[in-house]
Amino acid sequence: MKTSDILATIGVIILLIAFGLNLYKKLPAESKLYSLLNFVGAGICCFASYLISFYPFIVLEGVWAFVALLSLFNVPRGTSVENK
Repeated sequence: MKTSDILATIGVIILLIAFGLNLYKKLPAESKLYSLLNFVGAGICCFASYLISFYPFIVLEGVWAFVALLSLFNVPRGTSVENK
């Protein structure tokens, strides 16, 4: 197994864990842990795709990781930092 295969497998497992936990209501989509798992999993998958020069998935996983990263720092609408 090549390094890219191992990395892609790890990344996909992390993404599937986040998805499964969310699907079975063990981890809400609004939680920081869910966003972190998506960021790490997508980031690893993006790097693995880069290693094999598979550009469509570099874009897909890169955008996925970026959106997950943004959600880690996002304050939900209707709230403010002062109210916390």
